[in-house]
Amino acid sequence: MASENYHDDEQLELQEKQHPVIADLCLHLSNNKKSPSISSGDPPSADKLAPSSSSKTSKRSSIPLPVAAIRVLLNVIRRSRAETMMGLQADLREASDVMVTFAKRGGPIPPTDFDDTSSNNSTQQQQQRYLLAGRSHIALSSGCELFLKYVTRASLETPDFTSCKSQVLERGERFAEFSIAARDRISSVGGPFVREGSVVLTHGRSRVVESLLLRAALVEKKRFRVMVLEGRPDAAGAKSARTYEKNGIPTTMVLDSAMGYVMERVDMVIVGAEGVVENGGVVNKVGTFSLGVMAKELGVPFYVAAESYKFTRLYPLNNSDLPEMGGIGESLQFLDTLNWSASAKKEESTSTSSLQDVSDYIVNLPSTVEIQNPPCDFTPAKYITLLFTDLGVLTPSAVSDELIRLYQ
Repeated sequence: MASENYHDDEQLELQEKQHPVIADLCLHLSNNKKSPSISSGDPPSADKLAPSSSSKTSKRSSIPLPVAAIRVLLNVIRRSRAETMMGLQADLREASDVMVTFAKRGGPIPPTDFDDTSSNNSTQQQQQRYLLAGRSHIALSSGCELFLKYVTRASLETPDFTSCKSQVLERGERFAEFSIAARDRISSVGGPFVREGSVVLTHGRSRVVESLLLRAALVEKKRFRVMVLEGRPDAAGAKSARTYEKNGIPTTMVLDSAMGYVMERVDMVIVGAEGVVENGGVVNKVGTFSLGVMAKELGVPFYVAAESYKFTRLYPLNNSDLPEMGGIGESLQFLDTLNWSASAKKEESTSTSSLQDVSDYIVNLPSTVEIQNPPCDFTPAKYITLLFTDLGVLTPSAVSDELIRLYQ
């Protein structure tokens, strides 16, 4: 059910809430224990090096979005009543279109039959409402495309439909397992680049970057300092900073607007990616482009850590070439945090919570002021030193060759 079949946003939202593919995706993103599993056990992930964030402190799922989508497509195969390979491919393409459309819209996550409606879980449900907030649909699209390529290969190699379907399920499960284990491989190849006593600057919240730095600190026993940009508007960097501090890594939070100010103090920059495009550039949380330009100007190595399933057949030349991305930030609120913090300190000795007075420090803009809040931007290859991937350490110019191998 592609987006063109819907006449308006209200009808689209209703269709999404009723669609089993979206319900399945929500279950996987929520890490719901009642969600169907694709295998008896997942391979160990580098995420286990760090304590997992609870739903009370993090609205973002720890499972990669493309991996969740692949698991959904595997369940589509199991449920499909198609009797031919063409029919099965049509079912998979329809499910892929539904998920991509949903990701472009940016949520919200609808409740499912598996949700616990008890009062003890009400806060968890509310905080998991926007599991796709601030996330690009590019990674999801590329993951689905790679999986569909697997299906096409199987259909060419095995003409018998029943045997082919079994082979597709087997290959799909291996592909999902390979994707889950990608963080471990990236941490292994990228860890040696983190030098003893160095200062590392990161931006946003990348699970891959977190795994890489935690491995360098906890497994390789290196001592280094991390500087983390705050990552407005969702405080993504602040969430990463909390993870680093809990694991004993000296951490400094830095305002996004101060990235140039601190650049001369750092030895390297490591960021994640929502997508790695054909020309070797990357699409990532907005602000990455500015970070890359500043790093290049000051001669600081700029590294990108990304899974190969994020390699996508896009060829943007600048930010205006990026596909439209969804989000929930068109009605952002702007808070005078400096004066709010000062007021909060004065009220610490009283019984009145300063949180109740936060509205006094919100800067209300006239309706005529346009607000732009792009979730991602494009960083050209010329600003990237190397990419740490599960395929190895790559130069930006090697990405196109790897894309050919992945899709051939």
